Formats: sequence, C-alpha cells, structure tokens
Amino acid sequence: MDYNRIRAANDRLMGHKRVTPLLSSPFLDDIAGKRVFVKPECLQHTGSFKYRGAFSAVSALPDETRAKGVIAFSSGNHAQGVALAARQHGISSVIIMPADAPKTKIDNTRALGAEVVLYDREHEDRDEIGARISQERDLTLIKPFDEPEVIAGQGTCGLEIAQQAAELGIKDADVLVCCGGGGLTSGIALALEQDAPNMRVRPVEPEGFDDVCRSLISGQIERNPTTLGSLCDAIVTLSPGQLTFPIMQRLCHAGITVTEEQALHAMQLAHDRLKITIEPGGAVALAAALFYGDQTSSDCVIAVASGGNVDRDMFERALTA
Repeated sequence: MDYNRIRAANDRLMGHKRVTPLLSSPFLDDIAGKRVFVKPECLQHTGSFKYRGAFSAVSALPDETRAKGVIAFSSGNHAQGVALAARQHGISSVIIMPADAPKTKIDNTRALGAEVVLYDREHEDRDEIGARISQERDLTLIKPFDEPEVIAGQGTCGLEIAQQAAELGIKDADVLVCCGGGGLTSGIALALEQDAPNMRVRPVEPEGFDDVCRSLISGQIERNPTTLGSLCDAIVTLSPGQLTFPIMQRLCHAGITVTEEQALHAMQLAHDRLKITIEPGGAVALAAALFYGDQTSSDCVIAVASGGNVDRDMFERALTA
C-alpha cells in the first residue's frame, strides 16, 4: 500500500465520488474548547465513506474478471457501497449481511440491485459463507477493509482533508477517524503522511469494542470477544486487518474510546448545529472531538463523520437523549 495507489484511485473516482466539505459551528467549538471541523461522509453516495473504497476496488478489476460479478460481506455500509459500484459498472453483486443489521441498510442494499444473503453472526462464519459462494459462482470478493484498493479508495478522503485544510490555513490538527477494521483510518493516514505531515491521525472506537486502540498499545493485533451488543454496529469488527494494522501502527497516534451515550449526544449536536444526520458508529469521532479535547494536542480537530445510515427509531432516540 502506498500513496500512489491512493492517487490512482482518486483519478478513477473523479466524477463519481462526492467531494464532501469541512463543516464547522461556533457552538461545537465552545463545547470542545477548540476549533472543530467535521468531514461529513454521511453525505457521500450511499450515506457513507464506504462508497469510495467499493468503487475503487470494483473499478480496478480487469474487465473480464469484473464482468463475472462481485461479492462482499458487510453490516450495511460497505454492502451499499459495493452494490452501487457494481450497478454503475453494469455487473451483478451478492452481499452477505448479518440478519440483525439495521433494516434500513438491508432494504437499501436490495434496492441498489444486490442479491442479499443473510446470516447469523453469532453462529455462522461470514468468511466461510463468502468464500463458498465466491467459489461456486466465480465472483470476486471485495473485502470491507483489508484490501489494497479499498484502502486506497478510503484514502481519497484524506486527500480531500489535506486540500481543504490547506485552503482554510490549517496546517496542524488532530484528525479523528471512526475506526472499525481500519480501512478508512489507514487510508487517511497514508494520504496525510504525504500531503499534510503535521496532522496526527487518531482512531476512535466505542467503549468495549476498542480492538484498534488496544492493538496500538500492545503492538500486536488484539481481538474483541464479540461483535454483538453495540449501537455503533457500523464500525464494530473483531480485530484490525492484517494490512491495515501495520499502517496504523506506523502512522497513527493513540486511539480514543467514547461511550454510546456520548455518540448519541454527538448525533444530536450534529443534527442541531450542522444539520446533518449521522449514525452512532459515524458519530464516535465527533464525540471524541467534543468530549475528549484533553486527549488531543492541537487547538484544531478534524472529525470524520463516517456514515449516516441510521434507522428512524435510533435517530429519534439520539434526538431525545
């Protein structure tokens, strides 16, 4: 994985991805005690950053391979990204999703033309299911984070952050990234290493599902005991990836964990002050920016709001928290 691959992915994504802005509010600055900027990837196609990596991976396939179709496994955001990228390339897609994924994400994935295969994440192995179907149908597996072209696509978000921050005169900042398997975090870190080397990338995770934070401390890949039980389902994984962890270990600063209540509060504040809708997993970076300012070393924080695909009931819960 290198910077040049991110640049190549950015070229392929031109005219397809949305260049999301940096948003700010003096009300959020007051809460954080420093300047806060939000990169709203909830405004990206399919409602999350995942579209970047999905389109990057699908578009990088040789024509003959791509024509046979693709397969992916995801709790929802990667699923929708791959489904849309496949439709845009005129190919079929099969998406393996946990049966307990938010209904909105399952319905949206089907609406984008994908064949959805549901599984029990507590008793079934999605990797085994994906490998079997992929072999049976000769489909190419697009992994959710541990795949070079996916990481490269997510890194295009970092290219935009560097350029937009420079336009605002920001040279020094903590960049907080909602982190699951580490595709977005490692991609942004690689991009900023080259384009904005004074910025510090910090992964943010929900309390109790902090495998990346613990891995950065121990120096080896740590695992969560389960992927069940978090409102922040979009970013809960068993462990960081074999490709993503070495990148994060080399380039990222210490991670931050937030509570679910803080994530819900950040959702409310994003709605009230920025007029954007983010899901719990997509809100943890903003929660860290607002409520853990003492753990950041700059007077400026850039938080990536990674996704906004939230069920109505959950969103109403956040607004009344």
